[in-house]
Order: sequence, then C-alpha cells, then structure tokens
Amino acid sequence: MASQTSLDAILSLSKRKGFVYQSSEIYGGLNGCWDFGPLGVELLRNIKDAWWKAMTYRTDIVGIDSSILMHPRVWEASGHLQQFSDPMIDNKTSKARHRADNLIEEYAARLRTKGKTDQANIVETALQAATSNEDLHAIIVTHAIPDPVSGTTDWTEVRNFNLMFKTYVGPVEDVSNTVYLRPETAQGIFVNFKNVMDSSRMKPPFGIAQIGKSFRNEINTKNFLFRTREFEQMEMQFFVKPGTEGEWFEYWRQARWDWYVNELGIHPTHMHRKPHEKLAHYAAAAEDIEYLFPFGWGEVEGIHSRTDFDLGKHQEFSGKKLEYVDTVSKDRYTPFVIETAIGATRTFLAVLCDAYAEEEVPTADGGVETRAVMRLKPSLAPVTAAVLPLVNKDGMPEAAESIMRNLQRSFRVEYDTSGAIGRRYRRQDEVGTPFCVTVDGQTTSDSTVTLRERDSMQQIRIHTDALTEEIRRRLDV
Repeated sequence: MASQTSLDAILSLSKRKGFVYQSSEIYGGLNGCWDFGPLGVELLRNIKDAWWKAMTYRTDIVGIDSSILMHPRVWEASGHLQQFSDPMIDNKTSKARHRADNLIEEYAARLRTKGKTDQANIVETALQAATSNEDLHAIIVTHAIPDPVSGTTDWTEVRNFNLMFKTYVGPVEDVSNTVYLRPETAQGIFVNFKNVMDSSRMKPPFGIAQIGKSFRNEINTKNFLFRTREFEQMEMQFFVKPGTEGEWFEYWRQARWDWYVNELGIHPTHMHRKPHEKLAHYAAAAEDIEYLFPFGWGEVEGIHSRTDFDLGKHQEFSGKKLEYVDTVSKDRYTPFVIETAIGATRTFLAVLCDAYAEEEVPTADGGVETRAVMRLKPSLAPVTAAVLPLVNKDGMPEAAESIMRNLQRSFRVEYDTSGAIGRRYRRQDEVGTPFCVTVDGQTTSDSTVTLRERDSMQQIRIHTDALTEEIRRRLDV
C-alpha cells in the first residue's frame, strides 16, 4: 500500500528485479530518463492493453497513432509556443535550477512539518494570489526561502522556461526547419479529427484514443517515474454536441475512476478526486484523479471539459473546416471536447506502489518470516505462472518443460529450478507472479501438479489437463 511503502523500496525492487533501470546507467545515467526492463515492459504493456480495451473495444471510440514530429503551426495554434512554460529561478551559488512555484510549495510544506502552521499558511496564501513571475520572486525574497542545495538565498529573477524540446528537420539547422518533440499526444488527435470522422463514418458523440510518447524539458525531474522528461501518455478526446458536454463530463469522470478500481485493482482509499479551483480560460470543468504515492498525492489522470477551443483554434490557424454537419437536421457545429488524459508511466508507478507489501508469514518449522509480495491484479502481472520442478531429476525437469510449453500457448510463463522450493516461491511473490506450478514425484505417475496462489499461498492438486483453464478462470475473477 502507498502509505506503507517507501519510494526507496520501490526503486530498489525496480532495479533488482528488472522493472526499471536508470537510462544510460553505465555512463552515469541521464537525469529524468528511465528504461523499462524485462518485467517492467510487460507490466507497462498490460496496463496499456487494459486501457486500450476499455477505450476502444466499444462502438463509439476508435484509435490512432499520430507522429511525434508535427508541423510547428500545430503548437502555435494550441498555444504551446506562447504559454507552455514554467517559472524558473536559479541559485547563483549552487547553480541549481528550480521551478519557482514548486520551491515555494516545498518550503511551505517544510514549515508545516516543523509545526509552523501559521507561517506556512501565509506563504501558501501568497502563492495562491500570485499572478506573475514578479509575484513569485517577491515571495521567495520576502520569506528568505533558501536553496535546498546550498542553503543560500542568492537568487536570480524568475523567468519563463519553455518545456518543449526543439530539433530540426532536413540537413540544415535553420530556424525555418525548426520542429518540436510533442509535449502531449492530444494535438495529434485534434488535427486528425476530420480524417477520422470522414474515413470511419463517425459522428458525435464519438472519441479518438491514442497511446504514445511525449517529451517535456522539465526544469526539475523528481520522484522516480512521476516527473520525467520522456514519458508515455494514454489520451482520449471525446467529441460531443454543444450543450451535452456536462452529462458526458460526468459520465467520463465516473468511468475513469471505476477503471482504476476494477481494471487495475487500485485500492479506492489510495485515490481521491481533485476538482480544479482555477479553470483555464477555455475549460468548462476539470478534475484530476490523484493517487497517494509515498511522497504524497500526485495526479495520474485529468478529465477536462475543453469546449470547442482546440478544434476552433486549429480551424482558425489551418483555414480548414473542422465541423460536423448533421445530414438529417442540417445542424452544423464545431464539437465540444471531453478529454481524459492519463500518464501511463505514472500509472505504472502507482500500480507498483499499491501492490507492494511486506508481511509476516508462517514457516514450515512453526516460525515466522517476512515476505515481500507484489499483489498485482493477476491479469496485469508480468509473468502469469512459474513452473517449478521440485528437483532436477527423476523425470521432473522433462515433465515441467512439457507443462511450461503448454502454458506458454496462453500465458507468459517463467521456468525456475534454482534454490529450495520455498525460496523460489518468495522470488515469484516479490515480482507479482500470481500462480506457481510445482512439479514433483507424483506428477510423473498421475499427471497432477500443485497450483499455488500468490496472495493466499493456498495450494491445490490439479491434473495438468485442467491447468490452463483453471488459471484462465482465476484470471477472470
């Protein structure tokens, strides 16, 4: 559970077991970039598959995969070139760079931890009232907020820092060839709205879903996978008739909450809804789903009612009509949009935190020991079953390999012969494998095996012919 799990424990497990590695680690690593290992890539894929099925295995939503590089006018129309920036401040002594608003928030949190509630309230109130970089700088100077690195208060002015990565197309690095790595996947959906509507014969209400990489040149990356420079998003834009956006917003805010609980197995007490107090100028409503990470509450998904801002802007900048015309009523309108935007990598981290536990369990000699267990929903687990021959002789390895090959037709299966059987169980528990199949001396005589369930540690004897269906049945529970 999030409240019982430290981020250090998740970091250690991730590297040790092959969930996540630091990018380019042999060269000292690259800050804010991570590589998914053999188990991590399977878990991430299963999360994405669960989202894709929930979104597109229905008649009113289709999927696309748009390119990472897009025409620079896309980002001019969306406002990213002008507004997609964070307030940045540098400490002259340490040369450390911080987001000014985060620096203030973290200082207020430290004051609160020290019992200085009144002072923390003053700082937080000032931050809420800040409307400019000058306001942020004044708060930092007035309250003598120190640099977490050097402890000094020798600050530069606060200035805006655009978060988009810039590159060039073609052989010449010229301003006319400038393009950007996309900071979000949503714009690829908006610019393809008419293509999808025409080619797929879709009409509002309908949605377009996409999974893909996004890139943000964050001033400060932190908290493992929570804030990174390269990450994966799962976004769906739902296009509706103006006037119906309120009911569709309510529909999607509930549907998305239910997905975390039912499809990912996230404990509902570890999540909450956070309505936006300040709405963007184009938004009619907005709400975040936040998860209680070891470092505190953090957003994993946003549900936004975006009116017709996005299609309207692209219509204005491109000169192309992005409207829907009802052939029966002859109504013509630019659809409003309900957006669901989820961070795949953040959700991956939430799933790890929520599933990991350490507990005392009885041993065969009547004692107790601590086992680390990853209580992943079985359908999400990187490995569905592990096949374990009790010993490497007496025909057991041959029987185990045959069973493994049969199971591999339906599931991802691991074969493990190293160490005592109890140690192998613990190894599989720690990475979330929901089922272990133990092949012993009885297997060679009557074709039965022991099927062990991860969470309860209960074991049943079952014939190998029924093994696949029994595992499949338990996955669907």
